[in-house]
Amino acid sequence: MERHLDQELKELNKGILKMGAYAEEAIFKSVEALKNRDKELARSVIDNDNNIDKLELTVDERCIDLIARYQPMAKDLRFITTGMKINSELERIADIAVDIAQRTLEIADKPLLKPLVDIPKLAAVAQNMVKVAIDSFVKGDIELAKKVMLSDPEADNLRNLIQKELVEDYMLKDASTAPRAVQLLLIARFLERICDHTTNIAEDVIYMVQAEVVRHHPEKLK
Repeated sequence: MERHLDQELKELNKGILKMGAYAEEAIFKSVEALKNRDKELARSVIDNDNNIDKLELTVDERCIDLIARYQPMAKDLRFITTGMKINSELERIADIAVDIAQRTLEIADKPLLKPLVDIPKLAAVAQNMVKVAIDSFVKGDIELAKKVMLSDPEADNLRNLIQKELVEDYMLKDASTAPRAVQLLLIARFLERICDHTTNIAEDVIYMVQAEVVRHHPEKLK
């Protein structure tokens, strides 16, 4: 016979999934707005942030309510507290997508400094990491969580490549490009930060499943 708590945990799962979908969509739309210089799309990312904030509070309140009513132990408690942490990480990811949209509005009316190649690649890495991290939470799959963590160096490398190109090939050669280059540098940094938050989610999932802390211990991923 299914416990009433089990049904409520399924509902919590749905809330986390919805937060994940919102975060993925915000990343995608913010970068599409940048690629297409679409100010309306950028503003839609900013405007939708209130809905994400409201959902974050709803999920958080559900977690607190479950702890108060059921006083769960061991695995159930780890699941709920991990849900709270992931909920917070996803809200921060959505906030960073807003930052990208705001930077896009800053440069949307200016000539494109260079064809966008590596920033969309970095955005795709970030989106995939978010998706896989949420899947790892929902399925309790530590192999998926490890896959997320092992993707982080790729994000770091892309961010470094973007930074090197913008500084050495543009800013140092022509100071007039600096205002536009700085906005692209910030966007690359924002995307890399999204990947960092996603790595935090993966680490929390591993703790949830096997009560093992892997943060700052990469050797435990082997």
